[in-house]
Amino acid sequence: MSGWLGYIALAALLAGLAGGVHCAAMCGPIAAMCSGSRTARLAPWQRALAYNGGRIASYTVAGALAGAFGQAGLALRGGHSAQTIMAVLAGSTMLVLALHLMGYTPVTRRLEAAGGVIWRRLQPHTRRFLPADTFPRALGLGALWGWLPCGMVYAVLVTAVATADAAQGALVMLAFGAGTLPNMLAITLAAGRLKKMLRLTAVRLCAAAVVAGFGALGLSFAVHAHAPGIADFLCRFAPA
Repeated sequence: MSGWLGYIALAALLAGLAGGVHCAAMCGPIAAMCSGSRTARLAPWQRALAYNGGRIASYTVAGALAGAFGQAGLALRGGHSAQTIMAVLAGSTMLVLALHLMGYTPVTRRLEAAGGVIWRRLQPHTRRFLPADTFPRALGLGALWGWLPCGMVYAVLVTAVATADAAQGALVMLAFGAGTLPNMLAITLAAGRLKKMLRLTAVRLCAAAVVAGFGALGLSFAVHAHAPGIADFLCRFAPA
């Protein structure tokens, strides 16, 4: 899977960047909460960076855990067939992300509903960090809200599982978190022009097309993995 890491990370980055509407609905209120206090000791941009830093750190930890889980599964199963299954999983998940960006969300909504168990245990602890008027509080609040049930996050986590490597899984989720950062900063700091640009249908559709292309390429790699020369050809164009 190492040759696919660059494609997977780029797909995750684009999914996070183009999912602005979803980010606004899921995390917008809490992000605004981090910047709305007039008596806070930090400037709004400082609190925004602290909150988003905690959130992205949680994504990265989750990605490492997901990659380690995939690595354990690969070690148990072993063999070329298991690697092919991982490639199919990564390609299929990227197609699901592309559909989500185009507005078709039933699959990601089901993933979202499945994560409610963990969130119900974590949500009460968010009160300890309110008001988020200091750097540690904003950082802690963001770290907890990084586990908020989100279909897009879970879809990318499935891709992190498919990397079958803790470090690579962490990198994929870090790329996704970096992609969400412009949206979240725009929401927090009321950057109207940036919010409008990231919500444009054309932007989302272009990102969806690229992500879908990566997903189709991954499935093609899995299907033709046994054909002589196909794997070498694809890996020649894959990032090291």
